[in-house]
Amino acid sequence: MATYREQLQKVWHAFERENGHVPATTREAAQWGVVKRMIEMPRVDPFDKLAEDMSAALREEYATDPEGRRYRVNHAVRVSKGGVQYTFWAIMKDAPREHMQKAFIQRRQQIVGDCVQLGTDVEAYNAMRCDQPPIPMLFDFRDDVEEHRYWDGKKAA
Repeated sequence: MATYREQLQKVWHAFERENGHVPATTREAAQWGVVKRMIEMPRVDPFDKLAEDMSAALREEYATDPEGRRYRVNHAVRVSKGGVQYTFWAIMKDAPREHMQKAFIQRRQQIVGDCVQLGTDVEAYNAMRCDQPPIPMLFDFRDDVEEHRYWDGKKAA
């Protein structure tokens, strides 16, 4: 039996085929899948929805320190216990060092994982389109980080 995500992928591919392989929104594909009875509307636990919305809100909360640095206020650490994944949030100024260290390590691992997958995706695309110049992808972000810091400083001034 296909997992929920595999079912959604199946709907997406069927939608994409039927609509001529053009970029589309997932909302369009989901509505199409419901109409075609390929998927059902989910029953949503209101507390799950509230927790999901709260997590999104916590990720978006920023403050400015006395030196003018804009930083994320809330930080999450994912922990698995008994095969269940939990996400524990803490406010940075009050969080134990161990929590913040884990949060920073996990965020860095996410970035590395994203870069590895992006590199693989670019290589695969370039191989599929060998009749075109390859799309280059560099992973040295030092200049990008400095440029963003410079322009963010200019906006704050």
